[in-house]
Amino acid sequence: MFFRIEGAGRPPYYTNDPGTPGTNNWEINLGYMPFLYADSSTSHVPDVDINFGLGERIQLTYESAWLRVRKGTNPAVYGMEQSNPGLKWRFYENKEKRFEISIFPQGFINNPNHAVERGISPPGSSFEMPIEFTKKLGPVDINWEIGYVAAHRGPDGWIAGLVLGHDLTKKLEMDAEFYSQSTFDNSSNQQTFDVGARYKLRPPFILLLMAGRSVAPSHTGNGQPYFIGYFGMQFLLPPKAFE
Repeated sequence: MFFRIEGAGRPPYYTNDPGTPGTNNWEINLGYMPFLYADSSTSHVPDVDINFGLGERIQLTYESAWLRVRKGTNPAVYGMEQSNPGLKWRFYENKEKRFEISIFPQGFINNPNHAVERGISPPGSSFEMPIEFTKKLGPVDINWEIGYVAAHRGPDGWIAGLVLGHDLTKKLEMDAEFYSQSTFDNSSNQQTFDVGARYKLRPPFILLLMAGRSVAPSHTGNGQPYFIGYFGMQFLLPPKAFE
């Protein structure tokens, strides 16, 4: 089973939140994502995450990436990873209490590009059903997510993430994230910690930065990443809608 840690989330983080772009607005994220292991690496060059606001509380999402996969001393292999369509619905919003809840069902589907045979994509599709929460406590923004992962050819599992953030200035947001994902049979599990920043350059550009690593070595044989990162840009369109 391939985990979403090499995929979707609220860039530059893996944990999603209930936020949506707004009616007929676009949020497009383009990033470079390295995952470095002891004797191998996987990089998204680039990762493409496209979101469209279908009303004020619904978001349509599509994500995929062009991958560079290197294992041991073998030459690097390139190819497109799974397609990741999704639909987010923020079904609860209390502005007075500054509390929101959403669901974000997503699918992970292999493309007809022989990526499975080349070891780039997992052998089967999967479906993910997470629920997201956000709450503002004083100067701290809290986002957390928990969800179920149903795999077609592999063990089912779960994901959980927590992000704590603070706006240092009107343009700079700093955050820390803990993210965990595991199969129910414990054949694979990963826990990572990272810190990151979102810097508003000017409408419609936001600089996205994140760096982190695994919490502890893996004991299940699959190996956890020693380093994870996201370095990219967010584009908010049309610009006037976000000024």
